[in-house]
Amino acid sequence: MMPLEECARYLPIDSFIRNFGNIRLRRYQQGPVGAILDSIFNERGFSFVVMFPRQSGKNELQAQLETYLLAFFSKSAAAEIIKISPTFKPQTLNAMRRLERVLSHNQVTRGLWKKESGYIYRLGNARIYFFSGSPEANIVGATASTLLEVDEAQDIRIDKFDKDIAPMAASTNATRVFWGTAWTSRTLLARELNSAREEQTHDGVQRVFVLTANDVTQEVPAYGQFVKQQVSRLGRNHPMVRTQFYSEEIDADGGLFPAARMALMHGEHAAADKPALGAWYAFLLDVAGEDEGVSNGVSSSKLGSREELSNPTRDSTVLTIVEIGLESLNDPAVNAPTYRCVSRRLWTGEKQTTVYLQLKALAYLWNPRHLVVDATGIGAGLASFLEKALPGCVIPFVFSAASKSQLAWTFLTIIESGRWKEFNPQSATGDPLAIRLQNEYFRQLEFCQYEIQPGPEKRIKWSVPDGTRDPATGEALHDDLVMSAALVGELEALPWAVNGPTLIVQAPDPLTQMDRGF
Repeated sequence: MMPLEECARYLPIDSFIRNFGNIRLRRYQQGPVGAILDSIFNERGFSFVVMFPRQSGKNELQAQLETYLLAFFSKSAAAEIIKISPTFKPQTLNAMRRLERVLSHNQVTRGLWKKESGYIYRLGNARIYFFSGSPEANIVGATASTLLEVDEAQDIRIDKFDKDIAPMAASTNATRVFWGTAWTSRTLLARELNSAREEQTHDGVQRVFVLTANDVTQEVPAYGQFVKQQVSRLGRNHPMVRTQFYSEEIDADGGLFPAARMALMHGEHAAADKPALGAWYAFLLDVAGEDEGVSNGVSSSKLGSREELSNPTRDSTVLTIVEIGLESLNDPAVNAPTYRCVSRRLWTGEKQTTVYLQLKALAYLWNPRHLVVDATGIGAGLASFLEKALPGCVIPFVFSAASKSQLAWTFLTIIESGRWKEFNPQSATGDPLAIRLQNEYFRQLEFCQYEIQPGPEKRIKWSVPDGTRDPATGEALHDDLVMSAALVGELEALPWAVNGPTLIVQAPDPLTQMDRGF
């Protein structure tokens, strides 16, 4: 076999990977890696943006490129590559494990590479350094002489990049690559995407490689089936589907429930003031009190030490009653229930004891399978009483910035997949309260705003802003009806039976599944 460096120097990367790594680059992978190598070898110092759909081979391509460069520069003067990931655990650790696997599998590099200081990989004179790009990471001082990679660049804070990461390639004019998937227009990835597009328009050299699920499906038909299942389960307009599979940026803030999303909620079933024989029901209870937009999950006993909440005036306790439809469990692409809102109750200014007694009476009437109750702050006491009165039925939910964000994503999944349905108001003509509360629910949805926070957690802050008033009536608008409905998200994590009690289907978490490609 020819010497190590010659294996890389005299073979193009696709031949190197095919001959010594026993895998083939896909056509959509060859374009960006070829352009990156041309910039490195000719010292052009270009910046590239590579956006692949989730789980389409981006991370594997990175590891193969890194292995090739380590081999190519192994006998050169010191060549240094720096790779930045949003977090050390798990993303940086995962990136290091992938590189180790490729280095150990490749016939040329196997047994020749060394690991130094726990985060450096060396092959001869070439090294790659792995760093976390989290805001608190101390990474100042490293220099990228060959390549600077920023992985999942949409999750790296812009100020962190400009202050600590960009200078790593400044003195050497090293090639820079921003890898990632679409998110909002305010991310580092979006900024670099716009800049790279301007540069390639100026000189005609391609610097932007943006693929969608359709591009990948042309070469990998099985991928198309996977994405089709995700669309069936989450909905084509779910933010995760749009960004992770179709490379479409979403707004960082604005209205969370546009007209098209609210239209998906309209159903044809009837409202009800009592249960139907054989039907399954759940109660969703939002308790009046402090706003649920708690930061960092700080306990309610330390209200004075946490950041201000997004809507501190919450003066109604709201109960939403849903009928649980199991028919959608038979759809293998969904495998989750449908929730049909049949009734609502609202208490304003009532004592907790009064609410508790009325809830008990309603529970005896409806016999709910589950009661999801807001156990945040003063709601903890009511939740405790309900747990004693209805053993095995109550699911307490404590609102925090993280849990409220997850609730929003899950609620959007349910809506976008057509599994939240409102009763037909024509069926409730004899119940003006039901119609009034449903109208108010849609008004709250209309004025519910959101802001996506920077960082890999993909945290969303959402509420009807404090002080919002209905422009038609001048009355204050809250979001207690919306929060009550959103508690349905807690039911998604339950095991639901299909055709009997022995077959259990666990509804998957969309965020967890999306993140498998990290």
